[in-house]
Amino acid sequence: MNAKVKSKKEKGKGDHSFLTFAFYLLLSLISGVLMGLTVAPVGAWFLAWIALAPLWVIVVQKSKHHLEAKKPKPWLLPFTSFGVRQSLMGETPKTALAHFYLLPLLWGIGYHSVALFWITGIHPMDWLGVPWWPSLAITVFCWGFISLWGGLFVTIWGAVMAHLNQSKPWLRVLIGTALWCGLESLWSSGSLWWSSLAYTQSPHNLIILHLGQLSGPNTVTSAIASINGLIAEAYLSSAFSAPRRFVNKYLTSATALFITLHLIGFYLYSQPIAQPPEAALKIGIIQGNIPNKIKVKPEGYRRAITGYTNGYVTLAAQGVNAVLTPEGALPIFERNFGDTPLISAVQKTGVVIWVGAFGEKGRSYTNSLFTVNSKGETTSRYDKSKLVPLGEFIPFEEILGKLISRLSPLDEHQVHGAANQIFDTPFGRAIVGICYESAFPEIFRRQAAAGGQFILSSSNDAHYSAAMPFQHHAQDIMRAIETDRWSARATNTGYSAFVDPHGRTLWISGYNIYETHAETIYRRQTQTLYVRWGDWLTPLLLGLGVVGWFVGKTKRGST
Repeated sequence: MNAKVKSKKEKGKGDHSFLTFAFYLLLSLISGVLMGLTVAPVGAWFLAWIALAPLWVIVVQKSKHHLEAKKPKPWLLPFTSFGVRQSLMGETPKTALAHFYLLPLLWGIGYHSVALFWITGIHPMDWLGVPWWPSLAITVFCWGFISLWGGLFVTIWGAVMAHLNQSKPWLRVLIGTALWCGLESLWSSGSLWWSSLAYTQSPHNLIILHLGQLSGPNTVTSAIASINGLIAEAYLSSAFSAPRRFVNKYLTSATALFITLHLIGFYLYSQPIAQPPEAALKIGIIQGNIPNKIKVKPEGYRRAITGYTNGYVTLAAQGVNAVLTPEGALPIFERNFGDTPLISAVQKTGVVIWVGAFGEKGRSYTNSLFTVNSKGETTSRYDKSKLVPLGEFIPFEEILGKLISRLSPLDEHQVHGAANQIFDTPFGRAIVGICYESAFPEIFRRQAAAGGQFILSSSNDAHYSAAMPFQHHAQDIMRAIETDRWSARATNTGYSAFVDPHGRTLWISGYNIYETHAETIYRRQTQTLYVRWGDWLTPLLLGLGVVGWFVGKTKRGST
């Protein structure tokens, strides 16, 4: 009889443990999804300031240290029952650890899969000659891979944070923030990067984005991570204390920090922008609106030549100083420019044009932007340095090359541009970003430090839904603020735009329509702290975190 009772109790305990673990998984996934909703198409940017806190709470409670020290309030038990020696379902330490890693992994998958859902817009890839079913397989693989890649990022963060549960809450906030910024820096140094925490605030919260002028996007990321951490620590401290209100020193600190950071951002946002007449530059953009399905076919070439030539003549008649075209506006090599009506129009009107086309590099080609002067001569060239994995180059080509060639008839020979390029124009040095490069702030920072006076962004986002080009525009807004530069953005199908140094959009195009527009921007030679010193905040936070951890470990060892 006693054995039966014991068996029923163990079964009930196991069921409760399973439900608790399932609750953890669901909470992690939902909070990650909420972070994903901060960007286009939803744009609920305010959720970023709380969406990381639930994961923070769960991760810190991996250890039983707090449970052994103090008894939590009964209503908080679901948040505090995860241990090191035994999992929620009574498993071995190794299995428990594996199940724990599912929690930050799910948060990362929730965030990146929602924020980057637009990647599914590449299907069907008939414009690349890929059949329908292989196209679907490639699309699902790409979406799943980038979601898991983002999940890996958060899993590493969670693994480190799980070992800080004996640290003081203030130290956990410092190290957790520093670690997140350090991982974002590491990820952004590679080829696959897009969804920083900082971009959750663009384009809606321009005030906080001005913190990027201090130490780049990681300044904004550190603000979001630290405030989420303080909110989480406020919750945790209330779980193991005598009955008191949730409002405590950590929540008060989170509120004070949120207000202070926005006040600093507002101060930077409110600085006047000098607009001397001699620095004025009237730029026209042409949005060609040529679908990728026909872009490389004769019909697409004819539409490109007609659309960009007519648009150029129209803008030249409006008195522009120069015209900017999108990425790959002319699907030809630079050596063939002289045979086009567009260059003939340039020679007649004498207005400079920046042409998106292909350059040659040995037996390979580059995705490039060219300056064509008033005589129709090519005087400068910028080659895209950050290429889209699988879309523009094949990672581990010696392994994957044969597989990719079976799925697509295209010959993949596009190569990266150099990392230290400069782009001189008849109006001074410019900062250039071609499409995917907008997600990599260091490219823009380096060119600004080298004397770039204005930004030229040339893109082709025609493969995706409207959410992607709007996120792309949000990235360009951040780059304009960080470098304190005016920005002209020309795209194939939208959204083309002009942005001032405070991130305000002066004009934005429609989507999937042909448009031309002219706007006056101003050349600037100012240098923000970020342009001069780069991301100095992340190594500072990491250094302080390491020192704090060693000091805390020493104190614990001496007691």
